[in-house]
Amino acid sequence: MTASLLGRIEGNVYLPGEAGYEVVRLPWRRNVDPRPSIVAQPADASGVQAVVRAARDAGLALSVQATGHGTLSCPDGGVLLNTSLLADVRVDPARQVAVAGAGATWEDVCKASTPYGLAPLSGTSPAVSVAGYTLGGGVGWLGRKYGLAADSLLRAEVVDAQGLSRVAGHGEDLLWALRGGSGNFGVLTELEFRLYPVDEMYGGSAFYPVDRAETILRAFGEHAAEDRDELTVMLVLIRLPDLPQLPEPLRGKAVLGIRACYAGPADQAEFAMAPLLAAAGEPVLGGFGPMRFADTARLAAPHPGPQLSEEYAGQVESLSDSVRHALLAEITDTRSPVTVVEIRHWGGALADPPPDHGPATPRGAHFSIVAVAPELSAQTIPAAQDRLARLAGVLEPETTGAAFLNFLSDTTKTRTAYRPEDYARLARLKRIHDPDNVLRFNHNIPPEL
Repeated sequence: MTASLLGRIEGNVYLPGEAGYEVVRLPWRRNVDPRPSIVAQPADASGVQAVVRAARDAGLALSVQATGHGTLSCPDGGVLLNTSLLADVRVDPARQVAVAGAGATWEDVCKASTPYGLAPLSGTSPAVSVAGYTLGGGVGWLGRKYGLAADSLLRAEVVDAQGLSRVAGHGEDLLWALRGGSGNFGVLTELEFRLYPVDEMYGGSAFYPVDRAETILRAFGEHAAEDRDELTVMLVLIRLPDLPQLPEPLRGKAVLGIRACYAGPADQAEFAMAPLLAAAGEPVLGGFGPMRFADTARLAAPHPGPQLSEEYAGQVESLSDSVRHALLAEITDTRSPVTVVEIRHWGGALADPPPDHGPATPRGAHFSIVAVAPELSAQTIPAAQDRLARLAGVLEPETTGAAFLNFLSDTTKTRTAYRPEDYARLARLKRIHDPDNVLRFNHNIPPEL
């Protein structure tokens, strides 16, 4: 297989023991430690076809990754197809669309679109791949105004499980499945998606002592339903280590951060944010003001390096007393490995998708909660899993039972990311496009029997 690939693809091929293999085999999420027999990095779609066909012919398991943020499993001894070289981005400002390769990141797209005053429906991290983010649904700073990234997908080019090139366009079942169906229906090589006329915004981030967190959380829960669709707010509870590189007001403390963006004029933004900021009081660090969309990348914490981590993801209808108390108890307990809890407000266009929207859900939830135990080791993972399971048990009576696919790391809960009727349709389409379940090392949807 190696010899045949070396002669058939533009790009790179790595074998165990060769220079570069240890770097390209590893995903960003280090909970998986794959040892593939070969890592292929094709530079174009024909190379992707060659890799898929070669893996099938050799009877080897095939897994796919771009940046590796969503890598959940990868078989030892199989073939790892790395799409990171497919990183070209083209912008058509007249049509307000972008075309990006599967390995492009949101940073690549924003660099190309910002000069035209256009913005994609990117996420909070510029380092994540466009492909994986969009296939999982994709929710970001403009989601309440314009919807999920998956809703903006207009066309996609994929290589199917047989190694054939396919184009999924408007009205096709395959495009519907790609709008939130994970990597089950083909290896994405190129996406075309809408851009939006957003450049000047109002936003920022500010941090507050944890003893004000209860008041801020309550105000957030009470006023969120009244928020304009232009406003997106994210609250983050963080327990920070006592490190000299951290700002002194935050060092070694538990704090609450407000991260917010308003896609509109400053006077409207200040009015929309006033109830929450009045409840919050004076921050110990940070603030809000005019900004460009490209600057939203700095609102999140600096993107961490590759690491072992464990997460909990859930959806709730309200920030009730019991939800607030559970989250605050977790973040203030210095024995807990859970040091980050993120609460996002949904609604707006996220709850009112276009008629041709895909299966990405949940649409009707008011808030999402993600709790993270970062920077773990093999020895500390079991304790973190136990702690997160305990938190999940406390929150369970308040949750909707659904989860958003991009936030979900537990592949045994993939079904919870879809409505039952959508999951059934995806399983039927899987039988058509990948009856042998070749593309299964993901949030897998087995083909309907």
